[in-house]
Amino acid sequence: MSTFLFDKIVFGPVKSRRLGVSLGINLLPVNSKICNYDCIYCECGWTEKLHRGKPVLPTRTEVNLALKERLLEMSAKSEYPDVITFAGNGEPTMHPDFAGIIDDTIEIRNNFCPAAGIAVLSNATLIYKPAVSLALSKVDQNILKLDTVIENSFRLINKAAKNISIEKIIDNLVNFKTKVILQTLFLKGEFGGEKFDNTSEDELSGLINAYKKIRPEKVMIYTFERDTAASGLQKIPAEKLKIIAKRIHSEGFAVEVSA
Repeated sequence: MSTFLFDKIVFGPVKSRRLGVSLGINLLPVNSKICNYDCIYCECGWTEKLHRGKPVLPTRTEVNLALKERLLEMSAKSEYPDVITFAGNGEPTMHPDFAGIIDDTIEIRNNFCPAAGIAVLSNATLIYKPAVSLALSKVDQNILKLDTVIENSFRLINKAAKNISIEKIIDNLVNFKTKVILQTLFLKGEFGGEKFDNTSEDELSGLINAYKKIRPEKVMIYTFERDTAASGLQKIPAEKLKIIAKRIHSEGFAVEVSA
């Protein structure tokens, strides 16, 4: 399908279903996706397995300058983002200078748009690392992915690197000492000859049990909006998402639905 890559270090602002007016920061290459997941629903397409030479990541200085330049342009028009969001072409915490870039971004935010929040969209695979964990403790919104707790579904939907298991992800989230927002994308369909539906009873009861262990401050649920890496995927209707949200809320969690 027709997926896309973010072709700038700083992009937007865009109107986000979950975050409002969001100014994005892409810490990965502008011409390829780097991630230890390969989600079938990713709007950036498939994760490249091989790169010709070492992939070129933006430097800490380049990110700093790009963010200042964009915020100067916006402030000249009296325009300000609701949130500065680390997203882009893959997993942002994989950048070797992630922690330093977070510190820079906080300082720049305080100077240009102190009312704006800072959010990180992450798959939670590296939050066990002290530097990543400390950096995330400084931001306003840690939005961490958990689409399923069933290993087979995890392999099918998120297609994680072989050394990553859903059990490890849940352990990381349980042990994470900073406030977290869990983000679950619901979908169904068939891929590689296997059918899946993470709205099934087994999937939902498993997710809710995991939520109870992790104790997030909020759960965001949604379905995909743009084109996806795999074809033949089915969105979950808004009415069903609302039913799922009601069930999660009944278990004591704040829930936000994006449909």
